[in-house]
Amino acid sequence: MKTKYFVLLACAVFSSALFAQDEKAEPEKKDWQWSGVVGLNASATGLVNWAAGGVNNLNGVAFGKVRLLYDKNNLSWETNLDVEYGLSFLDQKYDKFQKSSDRLDFNTKFGWAFHPTWYLTAQAGFKTQFDLGRTYTGTPDFNPVISNILAPSYTDISVGIDWKPNNIFSVYLSPVAGRITTAYVSDALQKRFADQYAVDADGNGGIRDELREKYGTWSYVQKGEGYEKRYTNAKASLGLNLKGTVNYTYKDLKVITTLSLFTPYAWDKTKLYTYNDGIYTEAWMIDKQKEDPSIDLENMAWKYRDNNQRFGNFDVDWTVAVSYQFLKCLNVTLSTDLKYYNGVLIADKEGNMAERVQFKAVLGLGVGYAF
Repeated sequence: MKTKYFVLLACAVFSSALFAQDEKAEPEKKDWQWSGVVGLNASATGLVNWAAGGVNNLNGVAFGKVRLLYDKNNLSWETNLDVEYGLSFLDQKYDKFQKSSDRLDFNTKFGWAFHPTWYLTAQAGFKTQFDLGRTYTGTPDFNPVISNILAPSYTDISVGIDWKPNNIFSVYLSPVAGRITTAYVSDALQKRFADQYAVDADGNGGIRDELREKYGTWSYVQKGEGYEKRYTNAKASLGLNLKGTVNYTYKDLKVITTLSLFTPYAWDKTKLYTYNDGIYTEAWMIDKQKEDPSIDLENMAWKYRDNNQRFGNFDVDWTVAVSYQFLKCLNVTLSTDLKYYNGVLIADKEGNMAERVQFKAVLGLGVGYAF
């Protein structure tokens, strides 16, 4: 899937944020600056003899977005922590408790100013979740596991140039960016779900390989005349990273948004076909077709050897959080998450696995504090 539309839209948003700043919006200059928003949103629905139907439910989401900035002389150090966890209770027979949101995102960057607004910067980030993720069926049947802590996780380490015209807006470009993707499943979790996901005598397969397949921590390796898929706990990539951040406060209104784009330095368009329980290149299949004319290459399923992870195919992470505080302790929050990861497979209603745009929006009223 092309990501140019995401990039164009994001550039428009970040450009508007930059040129909308005025002198009044600039915070007072301090060496250390804290900012962020923390809170708890909750909602409840109670139904008695309700003709239109529905179930009683209770929803709660705890969240925190915190930023610590140090800026003095020619040195700048910025650290951001974004956490969120939500749980719903539904008054129904099965799947009464369901996880609604789960995020752990930590990022820190250290920069040296070689120009008033330009910094040579080293950056590190880590993303994962707190708890087991499932697809809830609403039946007594097994709820498939789709994620867990460290499955997936993304660790980014990079060096680049950071443009910070003020303490509100920044754009970071790194031509030397490393990303480690993990799909780690402990032995205990593998054993726990052995009845639902078959494990062979060597301990392979199971929920471990299910999540490795889903999050792309595997590669094709040559075996004899063909290839085989080899699963690993982690996969490393070297590529280019572009990241923009806006952290804006005006009176009781706070807007925090971050867009991150990553593309690996890779380009492998070798086509691989599955044939008789083996995996073979297009050239091998053409030779085989001469021996077996029944082979119909035009209608055979195939995929690229690099699993669509090549330069120019961007992984997209875009988060937006808008918070308005009133009566000192109450706030209204709107948060959105948009993601698109090459090689990450998501099932549709029919169970077909493919790369898809992920989007989540949460609108809440609750207790909170912005600073």
